[in-house]
Amino acid sequence: MEKIVSLAKRRGFIFPGSEIYGGLANSWDYGPLGAQLKNNIKNLWWKMFVQERDDMVGLDAALIMNPKVWEASGHLKEFSDPLIECKKCHTRFRADQISVDEPCENCGAKDQFTKAQQFNMMLKTFLGPAEEEANIVYLRPETAQAMFVQFKNIRETTRKRLPFGVAQIGKAFRNEITPGNFIFRTREFEQMEIEYFVREGEWQEHFEVWQELMHEWMRAVGIDESKVHDVEIPDGDRAHYSKRTVDFEFDYPFGQKELYGLAYRGDFDLKNHEQASGENLKYRDPETNEEFLPHVIEPTWGVDRTILAVLLSSYIEEGERVFLKLPPRIAPYKAAIFPLLANKPELTEKARAIYDDLRKEFMVAWDDRGNIGKRYYAQDEIGTPFCITVDFDSLEKNDVTVRFRDTGAQERIAMSELKNFLREKIG
Repeated sequence: MEKIVSLAKRRGFIFPGSEIYGGLANSWDYGPLGAQLKNNIKNLWWKMFVQERDDMVGLDAALIMNPKVWEASGHLKEFSDPLIECKKCHTRFRADQISVDEPCENCGAKDQFTKAQQFNMMLKTFLGPAEEEANIVYLRPETAQAMFVQFKNIRETTRKRLPFGVAQIGKAFRNEITPGNFIFRTREFEQMEIEYFVREGEWQEHFEVWQELMHEWMRAVGIDESKVHDVEIPDGDRAHYSKRTVDFEFDYPFGQKELYGLAYRGDFDLKNHEQASGENLKYRDPETNEEFLPHVIEPTWGVDRTILAVLLSSYIEEGERVFLKLPPRIAPYKAAIFPLLANKPELTEKARAIYDDLRKEFMVAWDDRGNIGKRYYAQDEIGTPFCITVDFDSLEKNDVTVRFRDTGAQERIAMSELKNFLREKIG
């Protein structure tokens, strides 16, 4: 874990938030390479689950919603964690993750814990200049509710027939106790989430399809499936809205913990919002005219946990060589372009022309610092799949040396074929 955190900061993937002011607990900023990796992951997810599917539409909803949404959804009442507090230093801990028989982790006090109480995890703020109860609103703790609240508008504007889904990528906020495991659990995080609307009698078959699709996604982004476990969550441990949940847990360095989740929410949300709002949220079958509330399958992917699992799965040490074996489709840079010698203008000019041409279509890197070995080492560490070097033969033959990250093998390729080569390899 320390190696991943170190590499992430050293190479510009992830920085501690507000670092020059001493940081902020469990706050992280995505640097130049991290932002690109994150965008590549989100774009691939949207391509796989929205663009390439005829039964899916997208939504991008506001972070702050009418508080009545959270009352109807049950979050104001149910969305809480059991917390205990040290009476001496007033540090709070998750009651289900600590033993009251042990000393306080923060100050060492013994037998100083309060009884467990439920604390709501929604982040509260005020809308408007007056900080009064009538102006209280919440930062959304999940992206799901907007997809239910907008179900009527989506249904009427898209005319989609069951089964169909609504997809959304966006930030969510939870004021919970975090364990400090890098980006595993933070109070501000990003979700990729789908609400897939089905007929009640068909939910089980759709649930199984989505379970496999989530594994297909893991393979697409290079998550090591040998470290993934499908865990059936028993009654009493599921979220208040769920009738069945499978958690996909990953073997992190700090233990087997949740990576993704798949839940069958029944008609809980649409039913509650229909009752609370007075709006008709039922689906009308265009063939039979039957009206009913659809049931929902909800696959959820955390963007930040995806990045953590991808980094852990792709980190390779071979002797002194370290590289990230990122799938080319999500790697921040698809290729790096070098002149063999930076002090030879004819090589630099040719390499620069290739770089300028390729970056019209691909994210590519330029590097003319130090010797070629150091450049290879740097690109390996950030997961660049191909390094393209312009040498003296290139000036005569109009070809380049392409080095493959995973094997170190090299191949001469015509400059005119570079774009086709990258298109084919990136997929």
